[in-house]
Amino acid sequence: MTKAIHFGGGNIGRGFVAEFLSNSGYEVVFIDVVDALIDTLQKTPSYTVTEIGPDGESKFEISNFRAINSKHNEPQVVEEIATADVVTCAVGPNILKFIAPVIAKGIEKRTASKPLAVIACENAIGGTDTLMGFVKDKLSEETKADLKSKVRAGNSAIDRIVPKQDEGAGMNVKIEKFYEWCVEEKPFEGVGTPPIKGVHFVSDLEPYIERKLFTVNTSHATAAYFGHARGKTYIHEAMEDKEIHDIVQEAIAETAHLIVNKHGITAADQKKYCNEIIDRISNPMLEDVVERVGRAPLRKLGRKERFVGPASQLAERGEKVDGLLAGIEQAFRFQNVEGDEESKELAQILSANDAKTVVTKVCGLEESHPLYSKIVPIVEKVQKEKA
Repeated sequence: MTKAIHFGGGNIGRGFVAEFLSNSGYEVVFIDVVDALIDTLQKTPSYTVTEIGPDGESKFEISNFRAINSKHNEPQVVEEIATADVVTCAVGPNILKFIAPVIAKGIEKRTASKPLAVIACENAIGGTDTLMGFVKDKLSEETKADLKSKVRAGNSAIDRIVPKQDEGAGMNVKIEKFYEWCVEEKPFEGVGTPPIKGVHFVSDLEPYIERKLFTVNTSHATAAYFGHARGKTYIHEAMEDKEIHDIVQEAIAETAHLIVNKHGITAADQKKYCNEIIDRISNPMLEDVVERVGRAPLRKLGRKERFVGPASQLAERGEKVDGLLAGIEQAFRFQNVEGDEESKELAQILSANDAKTVVTKVCGLEESHPLYSKIVPIVEKVQKEKA
């Protein structure tokens, strides 16, 4: 039987990645450091994934899995990786450096003739490259010299909304029916792509990553930050507010302009995609909480992220970025939100630095960049009003 190691026993891991792996015949081994989560998974013989769509619900039972706590049982995790076919992760971009050492140890111990397939399933551009950068730092020179025989790693773009879960759901996961999981094909040349049903292997991943990040994540976050500012509980409630709806539309009209001109996707196809995304995030069945979607504002205001990423490219082309700037302003206002450490850190950064320093530090923009001078007044305005 084929075996897949998945780092991260959260909702995306259990409800999206593991569902695909299990349906493709893999035994899934969850790796995590949260004691309560691993203990529960170990005591749970199966869990249910409920897919929610406009046409109702579909339920799937996941039972072919095990769970290991890497904090207490690292040697066992190393052995599992050494004999696995696939390693995936959904841990958050900031955690990749922490899972890399054990992956490196597992790669060092491999004797299988077929290389290990590694795919990071993160909301970040080049997530697998980032992970493998940390992994390579821990590998011996001998292994690095012949790395392609030991491991093949492909970047991916994932798209599936996981809303707030029902109270008392245990390990069961509620997830939207729509999905997209694209993985770059080139790294697997000569050995074949891992057989995972539902994964779309593509020759050029960048159009898919940018289309997803700059449409789904941009619209979702814009709705969240404006919704939070107006006291909305759920994303669908925010989208029922005409002003918020129009601002979201404006933001993704701007990103659509970039995607069409940069990647050669037709305007009609992108318009259709945008309409589908608006319908998805407006779905009341998802009960998607505004603060959940808005959390981690520092990361979301980053240079390659959902606001500054497209806005910087559009500014370089001399194009309009008003809708994106509106989202950026509300993201900077997302401060001191209960349960979100980054929103507290953002508040501290804004109070301890001048606007120019904030834009450089948070958004990663240099003073000479055409977007820089557009964001500085926004930060000054937010700082003045918070003072």
